[in-house]
Amino acid sequence: MSSITTNEAGIPVATRPRRSAQLAMLIFAMVVTVAGFAQVGLARDGSLPAGMYGYGLGLGILAAGAYFVVARFAPYADPLLLPLAVFLNGLGLAMIYRLDLNTSADMKAAIKAGKDVSFIGPSTNAQLEWTALGMIFFAVTLLVLRDIKIVQRYIYTIGAIGLFFLALPGFLPSSISGALGAKIWIRVGSISIQPGEFSKLALVAFFAGYLVNKRQAMSTVGKTLGPLKLPRARDLGPILVIWVICLGVLALENDFGTAILFFGLFVSMLYIATERFEWVAIGAILLAGVSLLAPLIPHVKQRIATWLDPKPYFDGGCRINGEIVNETPLSDCLHKGGQYIADSGQLMRGLFSMGQGGVLGTGLGQGEPWRTPLSYSDFIFTSFGEELGLTGVMVILLAYALIVQRGMKAAVATKDNFAKLFAGGVSFVFALQVFVIVGGVTRLIPLTGLTTPFLAQGGSSLLANWILIAILIRISDTARRPAPQPIQDEGMTQVVSTA
Repeated sequence: MSSITTNEAGIPVATRPRRSAQLAMLIFAMVVTVAGFAQVGLARDGSLPAGMYGYGLGLGILAAGAYFVVARFAPYADPLLLPLAVFLNGLGLAMIYRLDLNTSADMKAAIKAGKDVSFIGPSTNAQLEWTALGMIFFAVTLLVLRDIKIVQRYIYTIGAIGLFFLALPGFLPSSISGALGAKIWIRVGSISIQPGEFSKLALVAFFAGYLVNKRQAMSTVGKTLGPLKLPRARDLGPILVIWVICLGVLALENDFGTAILFFGLFVSMLYIATERFEWVAIGAILLAGVSLLAPLIPHVKQRIATWLDPKPYFDGGCRINGEIVNETPLSDCLHKGGQYIADSGQLMRGLFSMGQGGVLGTGLGQGEPWRTPLSYSDFIFTSFGEELGLTGVMVILLAYALIVQRGMKAAVATKDNFAKLFAGGVSFVFALQVFVIVGGVTRLIPLTGLTTPFLAQGGSSLLANWILIAILIRISDTARRPAPQPIQDEGMTQVVSTA
């Protein structure tokens, strides 16, 4: 049985979502996290780990604080978004803790046994600190953005800031911005940030505001080519400008993933705004052009080569007169006039790791995911694949899909055009980022430098994604909030029971 409150005319009156259900889901997310810590300790040492209490309590306090902020400042918000984010964040923290332990016993045992080890230690403490800062940003975003239309007033300023920080690493020396061939970082001392994580939110806001203003013009039909109704030539300007910017990002930063992310974002938002498939077709043609030009960038060319056939480059290789010679040092390769090919060992180890996991996985703490380089950041998805198996990674992908679905639901529910595009764009960029990174580590597409949201170690990613969740919660709260109702006399509201 359920009850719907109606007025005397029989019209349903909006009620707040049941916060008890949200609290129950948050508790479940915390139980899963603590169980993950417990499983790691029991599998490795046969006892509950000390870190289970400290890290579990820390995340629990942060989750409780976020719950009360939502209940107070966004009472009508979608009750699923916060628990899903905490669930993923908690799983990532448990896996990083599990990998963190390998800096001692497992590493020494592997080295003694003569096993190949490629590992840089993660830090559970740092990840929890970034989680705390991310949830503070989450709360501040909800407090400041009481009305999402505030963002619409400053879209051009926000867009300029987003483009500036997106391009900035490409103009900095590689010693400051470079990592593994791509220039997407800014490092100052021991602190490093990935400005592209924040640029994506700024550019979503700019695209949403721009398309709201230009929606009518972008929907105007120029010529007809068969079933396609092409836009006017002068309306192609914006998409061509974004295409050129993506080429610039590709050339300056050597990062194909970022270029795909931002171009795909703009095309998707253009389709949402105009409801015209022709823009998707034009975007696909331009994206194909980017793909054809990408091999001109040496680093991207190497990524494509190792994606198509990773076996010859497992330990690196040198192409001399069209022939690939393995196990050639970089200095010898360049001295002979050859082209050095980056090794694909990371990618292949990740694939072997997931294959080892099978359907159910080896169990948390019982595999060897740390043998894959960057198993706690870029390749954390393969770590879950080994120890939780196909079943575990499908649960993770389902959690991601639910976040996207709830974001799209908020976009459909809101009546404001800017909020609709903003929520749709934020949801799509989240989905596209998951696709690009998961597709890269599973060899569906060439490997990129993007991070797995909430799971991977990294401060910039956590901060940006907690802000993203706050934006979706604010828009869903606005969409669900009832319009002001005139004061009714006592006795004019009745409860109608439905089966």
